[in-house]
Amino acid sequence: MYAELRSIAGRHLGSERTGHTLQPTALVNEAYLRLRGLGDVPWHDRTHFFAIASRIMRRVLVDHARAKGAQKRGADAPRVLLSDVYQEPLQASMDAAELIDLDRALDELAVAEPRLAKLVELRFFGGLGIDEASSLLGCSTRTAKRDWAFARAWLLNRLSQRLSQR
Repeated sequence: MYAELRSIAGRHLGSERTGHTLQPTALVNEAYLRLRGLGDVPWHDRTHFFAIASRIMRRVLVDHARAKGAQKRGADAPRVLLSDVYQEPLQASMDAAELIDLDRALDELAVAEPRLAKLVELRFFGGLGIDEASSLLGCSTRTAKRDWAFARAWLLNRLSQRLSQR
C-alpha cells in the first residue's frame, strides 16, 4: 500500500506548478503518522483505507499550504487557470492559496451535498477512479459520473467567484 500511496502523493506534488515544497515521501509519511494516531480502525476493505488516507492527505496538504501562506501572504504566487482545474481528471496543480480556496469550497459543498464533496475528495486527493469511488459511495458508476460533472462545475463556479473577489 505504501507504493500506491506514494504514487498518489507523487501525482499531487509532481507538477512543477504546484508550488509545494513538500515531497511525496514526506506527504505519505505525515499521512501515515496521522493514520497511526487514529488508533485501531476497523478497515472494511482497500477502498475504505484509501478513502481515509485521501482525507488525511487533503488535511496534510491544506495544513502545509496554510503554514506556507502564513509565512508569505501570496507574494507573487503563480496563478492556475480555472480551465486547468476543470480538466478531466481534475488536476492538483495549484498553489497554496488555491488549495486553501478549494478546501473551503469543498467544505461548503459538503454542507449542501456531502456525497459530491466525498466524491471530489476521493478522486482529487485519493486518486481513485470513478469505479472505485462509486463503489465506496454505494452508488452506480453512472450516478458517480453525473455527480462528478456537477461537482466540477459547482467548484469551477465557486472558485471563479473567489478569484473575482481578489
